[in-house]
Amino acid sequence: MPTGPAEYRRIADEITAKIKSGELPNGTKLPSTKELADQFDVSVATAYRAVSILHERNLVHGQQGRGVYVKAESSE
Repeated sequence: MPTGPAEYRRIADEITAKIKSGELPNGTKLPSTKELADQFDVSVATAYRAVSILHERNLVHGQQGRGVYVKAESSE
């Protein structure tokens, strides 16, 4: 059952917009994948894919066992 544009892209785009606007500043810890899944009413796999896109966009970095954090913007 398709839901239009891929949900993981929509989530990644929404979080990207929050990072770029400063709503999620450098060093902010993102919610866990499970929390994102609950927040956006999607599967954990979909939330994981959204976070993967944020990694590809070089907007976040992970710390093993600690979580995923917003990276500093390179151009301010």
